[in-house]
Amino acid sequence: MPFLDRQPELRRLLRAFDRPGGSLIALYGRRRLGKSRLLREALAARDAVYYVGDERDGALQRASLAREIARLIDGFDGVVYPDWEPLLRRWWTSAPPGAVLALDEFPWMVSTSPELPGLLQKLVDEQEPGRHLALCGSSQRMMLGLLLDGSAPLYGRATELLRLEPLPLAELATALGLPDARSAVEYAAVYGGVPRYWELAAGFGDLWSGVADLLLDPMGVLHREPDRILLDDLRETARAASLLALVGLGCHRMSEIAGRLGQPATNLTRPVARLLELGLLKRDLPWGTSTKTTKRTLYRIGDPLLAFWFRYVEPNRSRLGAGRTAAVLEDVRSDWPRHLGPAWEVLVREQVARRGALGEEWLPPARWWGPGRDRRPLELDLVAESARSPDRVLVGEVKLSLEPGEVERELASLRRRAEACPALEGRELVPAVWALRPADDPRVLGPEELLSRST
Repeated sequence: MPFLDRQPELRRLLRAFDRPGGSLIALYGRRRLGKSRLLREALAARDAVYYVGDERDGALQRASLAREIARLIDGFDGVVYPDWEPLLRRWWTSAPPGAVLALDEFPWMVSTSPELPGLLQKLVDEQEPGRHLALCGSSQRMMLGLLLDGSAPLYGRATELLRLEPLPLAELATALGLPDARSAVEYAAVYGGVPRYWELAAGFGDLWSGVADLLLDPMGVLHREPDRILLDDLRETARAASLLALVGLGCHRMSEIAGRLGQPATNLTRPVARLLELGLLKRDLPWGTSTKTTKRTLYRIGDPLLAFWFRYVEPNRSRLGAGRTAAVLEDVRSDWPRHLGPAWEVLVREQVARRGALGEEWLPPARWWGPGRDRRPLELDLVAESARSPDRVLVGEVKLSLEPGEVERELASLRRRAEACPALEGRELVPAVWALRPADDPRVLGPEELLSRST
């Protein structure tokens, strides 16, 4: 797959590598997002050594790294390095000005050689002119601990600290050559914005054959992907997997999750906070509230592939292990609208936050739910305050499909519910309706805007 749109991150890396005084760059984010690819793009046409760490003994890794350095510095691997300090110090003094030493999967190296951060701190502090160090890793916990923990040797020394995020929907459509925006939304509801998943999915003729082979088949490349993701950042994964499994099955309130686990909710505070920090869980609050002003908190899985996996793969592992892949796939396709609907809602809210709607800029939107002014339950899919006028509020309904004869009725229903919302009393309301399969009506917004690359 060609290099996809990481231009802002690439510019920051190139700028750091051009600093005459040297730099320390940290690049991190969950696995499969393209960190290594981005780093290699930034190192192209430079004097650089790129090394992927692993969990082997330090002596073996030093020999491997010395061989890589020898491609740039002749004879570097002609001696045996008894520990890391002489190897790193020789690099620091012998490398040509402007050279980059890039250590990918750095947390794995630290797991077998915990002295590495302290040694690198000494070399960075010596400020040898024009030497650059790039550290990359998928373990967000370890990367942040090495660079942001006040007691860590490398604390405060990074000149660039880049966390890679998933790519936008427009890149997915281009990468897979999808025929329309609706198809891109469906693929995003399974694979999210993770380029490695797209690369795997590109080998199949349609969405469902890829799902069957990659996710449902026990031999599929992504069949055990959640295990790998959790192991990157958690010492003990059973509790986190249990939490995600319950949320994936529709338990969205903490009281319900705690009840199903037979645990007091207070026992879940730390594992939930960890999953929130990693972005694997997301916390939804009614628009206009905060954790200090409401207990109406709902939880959802933050990664689309994990949401799909815990909804369809985890509950069916016994059937899939027994070779019932075709039967499970039929069930998935039958239930698909129930999964696609919430995913489409999230994409619409993200689009409004990034690029606005109806020609206006809006502050980040959220759902709203709770009792209306008549005390009856009320829900709004999207509420967002105008960036220019706090009294002007966008209220939205997000549907999977809408027929031409339903548009007027849907807009009227939306306005009535918005007017009954106590949080919107006295506001100027701007109603909008989105549909994944829109009616032929200019008042209905479709998925095409999500493919726009304009900012």
